[in-house]
Amino acid sequence: MHPSEVLFQGKHKPVSIPVCDHYAGSEKLMRKSIALQQELGPVFDITLDCEDGAAAGNEAGHAALVASLIASDDNRFDRIGARIHDVTHACVEQDIAAIVTAQTAQRLAYLAVPKVESLADVTSVIEIINRHARKHGRHDLPVHVLIETHGALNDAPAIAALPQVECLSFGIMDFVSAHHGAIPGTAMRSPGQFTHPLVTRAKLEIAAACHAHGKVPSHNVTTEIKDTSVVANDANRAAWEFGYTRMWSIHPDQIKPILKALSPRSSEVSEAASILNEAQAVQWGPIQHNGKLHDRASYRYYWTVLQRAKASGMPLPESAGSFL
Repeated sequence: MHPSEVLFQGKHKPVSIPVCDHYAGSEKLMRKSIALQQELGPVFDITLDCEDGAAAGNEAGHAALVASLIASDDNRFDRIGARIHDVTHACVEQDIAAIVTAQTAQRLAYLAVPKVESLADVTSVIEIINRHARKHGRHDLPVHVLIETHGALNDAPAIAALPQVECLSFGIMDFVSAHHGAIPGTAMRSPGQFTHPLVTRAKLEIAAACHAHGKVPSHNVTTEIKDTSVVANDANRAAWEFGYTRMWSIHPDQIKPILKALSPRSSEVSEAASILNEAQAVQWGPIQHNGKLHDRASYRYYWTVLQRAKASGMPLPESAGSFL
């Protein structure tokens, strides 16, 4: 049996997707992002943005552009998704119909749904997505949900539990704005975003909801686009202090710092491969490795280390091949 079957019997097998989610809204930036993905490989996802990217009155044309890019030969890795308008917007079903077509349905990585207010909003938009996707033979198209309202935060555990949802993203700016001045604007960026109690509460609840159901928590954007050390520091704090395994990017220069911060360390990858090989040799019973006891609880941890390393495009030991 594959280790993923042995180690996760009766448990949620965690979703494994790239650690960086790069947003692009204009055609120029979309094409530039796709070219960069071709260069670096499928180590980051691209979200083509219909919500903020479409000019008023040109929503249909923008959605058609997004669909054409997803269907094109330039989409080499099928790791491009799209953010649609929110569930109350007049163009939401128009977006879905335009983006999920016979040419794109099998190649679309996911659809991102913004500004939901409740679990009911998410289930409603998933029904629309499925109605269009199934016409073209795509079942269970992954959905990413932006948590940026009070209601969505309250329902985060139930939203994360939905089988089709694979990622919850924190929309910090809308969330702070929803407090009508009770949270200062400084909490939209560092260091306030990591210290204000209401913001840290939201981040922790989103991360906990995701990990309870094997889903991916995606950290909010860093608005600093010139100083990459700020991006790197934010990504490191998001990972080590708040348990986030993915982060938004809004500028190409943010991608590499995010990849470095959220990918496992090389030493940990090597250790993971060694431990899993020893475990496999004893049919996944307990082992001692470098004087420490390991069993299936730690094997699950080290298996996810290898999955994250693979998704990040890291070089892997030959011995890790049978675990991927």
